[in-house]
Amino acid sequence: MAGTFKFELVSPERVLLSIDADQVVVPGSDGEFAVLAGHAPVIATLRPGVLDVTAGGGKRRLFVKSGFAEVDPSRLTVLAEKAYDVEEMSSSAIAEELRAAEADLAAAKDDNARRMADTLVSELKRLSGKVA
Repeated sequence: MAGTFKFELVSPERVLLSIDADQVVVPGSDGEFAVLAGHAPVIATLRPGVLDVTAGGGKRRLFVKSGFAEVDPSRLTVLAEKAYDVEEMSSSAIAEELRAAEADLAAAKDDNARRMADTLVSELKRLSGKVA
């Protein structure tokens, strides 16, 4: 067993989650990557997507809109613009976020903003199919 590492999910307002994790799969802007204890140091930007957290024999899924991940051998810190527990997201909350994301996509002024907004719209549509 690889052991655990400290995982913290932080928003601009507060620390949302601070636990010892076994593994976290991160939606990096260059692709998803898994973090385990002893991971090489990395700083990555996030794309809209789901953090899959495995800790203490349980799993948790957290949706992040954007942000950064900082990894070192004993810690993963995710600084997220916004984050939601997927299990707690209602279909109406997803629909509201989707409307805002579609408006952002329509108003995007450059390729990067358009790509991020398009990814957010796609991820929210994927989530809306999984939430009752």
